[in-house]
Amino acid sequence: MSRYMQGDCQQVMSQFPSRSVDFILTDPPYLVGFTDRSGRSIANDKQGDWLLPVSREMFRVLKNDSLAVSFYGWNRVDQFMAAWKAAGFRVVGHIVFTKPYASKSAFVGYRHESAYVLAKGRPPLPENPLPDVMPWEYSGNRYHPTEKPVSALRPLIESFTQPGDIVLDPFGGSGSTCGAGLRLTAIREHGMSNYPNNIDLRVDVAALANATYELREQFRAFEKKYFWGSEALTERLAGQVVNQLSVQMLEIYKQINELDHAFKD
Repeated sequence: MSRYMQGDCQQVMSQFPSRSVDFILTDPPYLVGFTDRSGRSIANDKQGDWLLPVSREMFRVLKNDSLAVSFYGWNRVDQFMAAWKAAGFRVVGHIVFTKPYASKSAFVGYRHESAYVLAKGRPPLPENPLPDVMPWEYSGNRYHPTEKPVSALRPLIESFTQPGDIVLDPFGGSGSTCGAGLRLTAIREHGMSNYPNNIDLRVDVAALANATYELREQFRAFEKKYFWGSEALTERLAGQVVNQLSVQMLEIYKQINELDHAFKD
């Protein structure tokens, strides 16, 4: 079950009981005044006066001996690190997600995203630790200017939670964290955002659209390998069936997107 709440995350979290959340996974504004190619911007992305109060609320609502994972702006790492440590967090890990493309180019091409693993107390070590370098897929940024792919978030939830745990994302954005949790049995999530038009029903529709899009991409990969790339008759027949499913999935995806755009209007 996912619950999505629209509002100021500091105020919303202040209503949560202390030590009520099992895991936090979030992608806050990077404090860089980001604007994408279509002119979309992000609220509270220039000033960082909210960073310490929100970090303190995150620490308060997180259970003892638990983890949080937060993305951050690499060129504002001093502000993020100071706020996390002042709130009480210990830095226990760092993850780099490698992009197959450059999201921006200046002195270097920007081909990665980064997140810190933060601890409250002494969490137990996972049985199978995640690698600190992981792959990244392009999300398309359909629902948010800096939308994170579900495929990058899902392994974090799988590794750092147990079925029935409560996962909190104070900066819900497009709902990717909720979408990642929807794929995992019996994990409950709370996402928050003050980004316009992110409402309870829409996050479920957005998650469904993401799932449909990913499934169609798998169909297309199968189709390319067997329908177009194989000489074996049985494999080509299987590819032909998947080709038909891929066409149908595209139509379903279009219909879900139309429903999602209706919420924007």
